[in-house]
Amino acid sequence: MESRKHRKGKMESHSAEVRGSQRLQALLHHFQPSITNNPHNLKRSHFTSKPTKRAAVLICLFEGSDGNLRVILTLRASSLSRHSGEVALPGGKREEGDADDVETALREAKEEIGLDPSLVSVITLLEPFHTKYGITVIPVVGILSNKDAFSPVLDSAEVEAIFDVPLELFLKNENRRAEEREWMGEKHLVHYFDYEFENTQYVIWAITAAILIRAATVLLQRPPEFLEQRPKIWGGITENDMIMLQNSSK
Repeated sequence: MESRKHRKGKMESHSAEVRGSQRLQALLHHFQPSITNNPHNLKRSHFTSKPTKRAAVLICLFEGSDGNLRVILTLRASSLSRHSGEVALPGGKREEGDADDVETALREAKEEIGLDPSLVSVITLLEPFHTKYGITVIPVVGILSNKDAFSPVLDSAEVEAIFDVPLELFLKNENRRAEEREWMGEKHLVHYFDYEFENTQYVIWAITAAILIRAATVLLQRPPEFLEQRPKIWGGITENDMIMLQNSSK
């Protein structure tokens, strides 16, 4: 016969599973209808720029053992000519055969980390981020309902490692630092998030960090605890920044 303590532990574990499942289902129901109304949705005609000027990244979320959302990240191969050895979201440039931003993100994720597109339920697209290199990056948000069905297969030419972090990390001041920089005459902040995974230290920063701050704000429905002050090309001062600046001046 099970002890009362053991039964209680099983009940608490089951409750966590239900809460987590409900969280994923809530995201699916809340965001998926927006795909049809999203200005960056599944229309081939939306691609107005050359393929080399457009890219998509996959913000792939799953439920952690604690019931909280986690996001899959990669460490780019040190042999790459650009952004080598940096943390990134799975993704890359659009190719001629890609029908839309979603297909670009899912194709790249399959090529880079072996993620089967059939395992991912796309729920929404975030607003574009524009880089100083003239590339428009579309963040595609997807849910991986069955994490155990995903067996990573890394393309060693592009990816050195794969790991995951709590989405909430990008709203907290803990493990975060920032540098003030200037571009095109405007000052902005570059955020760095330090995270340890399986005894390896990773640093998530620059546009990847900015995209994940935005994703966490939208999906967890609360603002970050810190001033973002993104470059204008990434969105500039946010509404939350203005509130924080107003409060700090009182």
